[in-house]
Amino acid sequence: MRRDTDAPVDAHVDVDVVVIGAGQAGLSSAYHLSRAGLDHVVLDHAPRPGGAWQFRWPSLTYGKVHGMHALPGMELTGADPLRPSSQVIGEYFAAYEDRFDLRVHRPVDVAAVREGDAGRLRVETSAGIWSARALINATGTWDRPFWPRYPGQETFRGRQLHTANYPGPREFAGARVIVVGGGTSAVQHLLEIAEVAAETTWVTRRPPVFRDGSFGEAEGRAAVALVDERVRRGLPPQSVVSVTGLPLNDAVRAGLASGVLDRRPVFDRITPTGVAWADGSRVDADVILWATGFRAAVDHLAPLRLREPGGGIRVEGTRAVRDERIHLVGYGPSASTIGANRAGGAAVRAIRRLLSREAVGAPVG
Repeated sequence: MRRDTDAPVDAHVDVDVVVIGAGQAGLSSAYHLSRAGLDHVVLDHAPRPGGAWQFRWPSLTYGKVHGMHALPGMELTGADPLRPSSQVIGEYFAAYEDRFDLRVHRPVDVAAVREGDAGRLRVETSAGIWSARALINATGTWDRPFWPRYPGQETFRGRQLHTANYPGPREFAGARVIVVGGGTSAVQHLLEIAEVAAETTWVTRRPPVFRDGSFGEAEGRAAVALVDERVRRGLPPQSVVSVTGLPLNDAVRAGLASGVLDRRPVFDRITPTGVAWADGSRVDADVILWATGFRAAVDHLAPLRLREPGGGIRVEGTRAVRDERIHLVGYGPSASTIGANRAGGAAVRAIRRLLSREAVGAPVG
């Protein structure tokens, strides 16, 4: 049976590879590292298996999850579509760690990754220090919710919360709710909150684009290519969903027909009782729900100076251009579940080549 392991706080451990994060990207990477016979450790700050899925709201059942791809080597079968996705996927990830005896240390917070001795990386954590020849960063975005700033925001007397803290629709019964954001989460929030709220208002910066019809392999490759082009230029990555549009399913069609998904342009300022536009129109609200997305959680890599002037980390494949010891999996074009699986394997193959060159004394860089 799998055991979540803990290193003593004063530990200093040498390994070939450190993996930061035990979500889809991290577990996929650990699977391929194990198959490659590379000495590695997985550090995860979450309290239990499940990656970011364990923090999803209870009303996001497994049947509502779009495009959950199985981890390599073990299918997810027989899941009840009516159970919360946090439970289904948490149990699946736990079973996966058991099956492949993956060494996950949790809860471990990674404070910084720095240049170490003799060309190694120094990974400073709440459970001690690891020294690694290479690093796979699989921290995703859940820990960095994006909160836009608007004039008057601090004066609002109601409640403000983000998708990262969304508790499900029950808490909004009888409330007037403004949902901000143009992505899938915003649409899901609106559709279920509208069933219990006194009133809902949807605002977005750009008009939403709904995608009707099938979304096949060719469309998926084209969308990923657009995201990949940004990270190759060193720009902050966009989500794959941001370039694919919103799927037009039966629930969305019903929301459009009922007016729940009638969208207004984003407001100009926030007032103590709601929001206001430059033309003088206003909407009063008890709650503002920011479904405004997330940013890559890579601040712990700052000492390595990987960022480009455009604000992102320039990546080719999974490799950070500024430091080939660093691989980002689940970043940019590999942020989908199937993308994370493929990227985990690609990162491990690149690391094997890197370590083989080191072993024979070939120049690295």
